[in-house]
Parts: sequence; C-alpha cells; structure tokens
Amino acid sequence: MAALSRADTSTLGRWWWTVDRWTLFAIIILIGFGYVLVLAASPAVAERIHQSRDIFILKQLVFLALAGGVILAVSLMSPSAIRRIANIGCVIALALTLLTLFHGVEIKGARRWIALPGMSIQPSEFLKPCFAVVTAWLLTRGRGVIGTTGAFVVFALILLLLKSQPDIGMLTVITAVFFTQLFVLGMNMAFVGVGAASMAGAALAAFVFFPHVRSRVMRFLHPEQGDHYQVDTALKAFGNGGLLGRGPGEGRVKDLLPDAHADFVYAVAGEEFGLIVCLLILAVFAFIVLRGLLKLVQENDEFTIVAAAGLITGFGLQAFVNMASSLHLIPTKGMTLPFISYGGSSAISVALGMGMLLALTRRRTHGDPS
Repeated sequence: MAALSRADTSTLGRWWWTVDRWTLFAIIILIGFGYVLVLAASPAVAERIHQSRDIFILKQLVFLALAGGVILAVSLMSPSAIRRIANIGCVIALALTLLTLFHGVEIKGARRWIALPGMSIQPSEFLKPCFAVVTAWLLTRGRGVIGTTGAFVVFALILLLLKSQPDIGMLTVITAVFFTQLFVLGMNMAFVGVGAASMAGAALAAFVFFPHVRSRVMRFLHPEQGDHYQVDTALKAFGNGGLLGRGPGEGRVKDLLPDAHADFVYAVAGEEFGLIVCLLILAVFAFIVLRGLLKLVQENDEFTIVAAAGLITGFGLQAFVNMASSLHLIPTKGMTLPFISYGGSSAISVALGMGMLLALTRRRTHGDPS
C-alpha cells in the first residue's frame, strides 16, 4: 500500500490516497487486539462447554478476516452505492429480525438469533449501520415532511421489533443514533427536550415491564442484593491484572466466566495484559470516535454529516456499554466490544458500519461519483 504512487489512478490507488488512513490503522489495531484476545479467552470457554479448544479461535479468525474484507470492499464504494447497500441491508435485516420472533433461537428469554449450520446470526446487529444511513438519506434527501415521516416510521418499526424480542440494549443504541442524527440536523431544542423525556419514559417503562431489566438495575443500585458473580469476578480480574497484567495465558477469569470471550473480554484483557493495555484499547476507540467527529467538521454534504454522525454514535456507544458494564459503571448488558469480542454477527456488522464511515468520509474531488 505504502508503495502506491499519487499518480496511480487505479481504483485501489485512488482509494489509498483518499481514505482516512488514521482511522483505518486504528481499526486494524482493534482487529489485532481481537486476534490476541480470542487466543487468550476462547480455549477455556470451549473446554468448559466440552468443545474443541480451537473451535472459537478458528471461527473468530474467519470472522475477523471477513470483517477486514468487508471494510475494504465497502470503503471502496461511492456514497450512492453506500445508500443502496444500506437500503437493501435495512430491508433484509428488518425481515430477518421479524423472523426471529417466530423461528428464532431463544437464549436467556430473548429471541434474537437465527440458527444456521455451524453458527447463528443476530439480524438486529445489521440494523445499526444500515439504519443510520437510511435515516440520514430520508432526513436530508427526502421531500421535507415526507422524508422525516419515513425516518420516524422506520424507527417505530425497529422499536416494535426489538421490544418484542426483547432487546432493550440494541433499542437504546439505535434510539441514541436516531436522536443524535436529529440533533445534528438542527432539530428544535424543544423537540430535543421532548425526545429526552421520551427516552427517560421508555427507560422507566422497560424497568417496570421487563423483569430482566428491573433485575439488572436493582442489582446495580443495590450490590448487596441478588447475584453479582459475573461483575464481581470481572472486577477481581482487573484488580489481579494491576498495571502490567499477569501475563498472556495466566489469567483466571476466562476459567470462571461463561461469557469471558464475549461480553467480558475486556476483563480478560485487564487481567492478562493490565491497566496499560486496557487504557490503550480505550484510547483507540476514543480516537476513532473523535477522529470521525473532527472529519465531519470539514464536510459540506448534509447527508454525509448526518449518516457518519449516526455511524460514529452507534460504534462509540456500543464500545462504551461493553467496557462500562465490565467495570460495573452501568448495569450489565450483553453487548459485544467491537472487533474484540467473539461473534460473527457483531464483527461483520461493525465492519460494515466502519466501511461505510470510511467510504463517506473519503476526500472527494470533482468528477468522483457521488
């Protein structure tokens, strides 16, 4: 890549000199952490469920390789191609999310997955990036009230589907994405207040009507009540790791937590590699978010600004929820750490979102496809 000349007018050459290489390198670093931590956390989890020690490793190697390919392929596309991909992806993800309500695999009381040979997929993961682009297009390219109404209809449909699964965490992220886009677009502050009040009301309703939400919140507010095994074990792992960690393969949290390779992979990083590596991971996520926001300051296209703001919000909020819940800063929520936690749906969907972000923020010159 570094050998490509600025005079190279091939598709790859133009891509290399117009893509945000700093964000691209940061994403590659996260994928590298994902490879290292799947090697650290997965064998113990596989043994505990009587699977081959290498099964999760091999699957995640494939998932992350596919994620890298998705990022490259999508980031090569023009904004108009991104819009088409998002529209098609949103329709397919909505249909498959609806299908989970009737033929989905039920895990821990929720129907969010569709079983396939050798793996399962979570269609709602793909709603996040596709929804951000579709609503941006409706809000900025739609015909005034018609476009805005269409965006709210899509959001309401997703709200209904995710409430029915239920997946309150995913619904919260998508809601935050939507209201961030409305705010960036210049929504009247009175409507911002109404939106904030609506989100607070929805949170209260989730607490009242969903027992698993109420249980997690009460256990967070009252640590002396209920089962805190996973959170307590994760916090002990961070304490055991100290500044530099116990060393690769020397951690114990992966032997104790059923979700050590997924929801609590950050605790595995803390125990085996220490505070410095945890801060480095946090810094990479923060860099991608801040770099993306700073790139938007230089943009003039309204669609690009609104779409990229939604993509960045979804990515950053997902990372925050995972790390904060591992550190018991918020109630626990089963949400993966982008590119680092085990999971094919998560890796590919996040790759799709980051590919879209890189494509939309590429430097455009006169004559480039829009």
